[in-house]
Amino acid sequence: MGLEDEPFDYRITKSGMLIIVRNGRTVMEIGCRKAAVLIPKLGRSDDSDQQLLARATGNYRHGNERHVNRPH
Repeated sequence: MGLEDEPFDYRITKSGMLIIVRNGRTVMEIGCRKAAVLIPKLGRSDDSDQQLLARATGNYRHGNERHVNRPH
């Protein structure tokens, strides 16, 4: 299950707030300075949008996760 299977979506409100949605649910609402920096970067390409939104929500892989082998 990844960004391809369940992509992020977003809405920008009239007041400049960025609302990030995934699976029909609001994941995060970003306002003020952080939204002002992030909004101009969105819309360039779908792939970069997904990465930007994942990073903004903290829902992305860092590449250094450890996988624990647990007994089934």
